[in-house]
Amino acid sequence: MLGYGVPVTRLDASVPRRPLAAALDAGDEVLLLGLTPPRESVSAAEAARIAEVTLSRLAGVELDGLVLYDIDDEGDRNPNQRPFPYLPTMDPAAYHAGHLAAWRLPVVIYRCVGKYPAADLSQWLDAVDTGQVMAVFVGPSSSTKPVRTRLDEAHALRDRLRPSLTLGGVTITERYTRRGDEHLRMLAKQDRGNSFFISQVVYHVDATKSLLSDYFYACAQRGARPRPVLFTLSVCGSLKTLAFLRWLGVDIPRWLENSLSRSADPLTESYEQCLANARELAAFCRRLGMPFGFNVESVSIRKAEIDASIQLAKEVRTLLR
Repeated sequence: MLGYGVPVTRLDASVPRRPLAAALDAGDEVLLLGLTPPRESVSAAEAARIAEVTLSRLAGVELDGLVLYDIDDEGDRNPNQRPFPYLPTMDPAAYHAGHLAAWRLPVVIYRCVGKYPAADLSQWLDAVDTGQVMAVFVGPSSSTKPVRTRLDEAHALRDRLRPSLTLGGVTITERYTRRGDEHLRMLAKQDRGNSFFISQVVYHVDATKSLLSDYFYACAQRGARPRPVLFTLSVCGSLKTLAFLRWLGVDIPRWLENSLSRSADPLTESYEQCLANARELAAFCRRLGMPFGFNVESVSIRKAEIDASIQLAKEVRTLLR
């Protein structure tokens, strides 16, 4: 039976929190929740129903904002069969504007810029409400993938058309493990105007701590202020979800993979591990003096895993100052 750890204690609602952009700039410990928009094929009525159910789920979670992902076909990056089939999803900006009007807190909208012609990105940048919307620009999943707009072109459009748009970047521990230069990539993105980072799903905490340490001290060496890193946590409730995390490139320690694949209740086991990882990363960042936060998501559309991610977000909130 899924117990989800210790009971959650609500924070004092009378204590105001800064808006997300200001909180990130001040180094506050923030909490986001990541969502994938509905499939592109759903009707407007179904999209509205999904949004209503989603907002109802979020009503009891003390979030600083949402993350809306932009899903692209990454078959060029990984030729192995995708455990869950790729289904095009709604443009996250259109889903936000058309169906999440009742959500009053900030939203971080991912943009896989290679999918969009420069004219479409320009139109969005012209219209975006920078008081509520922030963005993460994502490049192609491989160097051979055809693109309509390159990442450097998207940054140039933002600088010219909407420099007030708060921009974040992606950081990937597994890339650091393979190449050893992810902290330098973060510094380069910081120089391009990225004011925060959101990680790929984190299960390998030791490697992530090494990346953070290298980034923090590289910033110190250059006299640069380290930008907040928001660690993505995602529960794993089935062997298929485990396979999908691996397909996405998430490095899961062998001991944990063995435990999850043999457990009678992998959802509870992964939940407890995500919570332990959050505690360890929070303690490490506080000792280091590194600004941080968390982004909780579910890579599965199974109700049990979505519900567990909501509960995980509630419990992670109690860990944050």
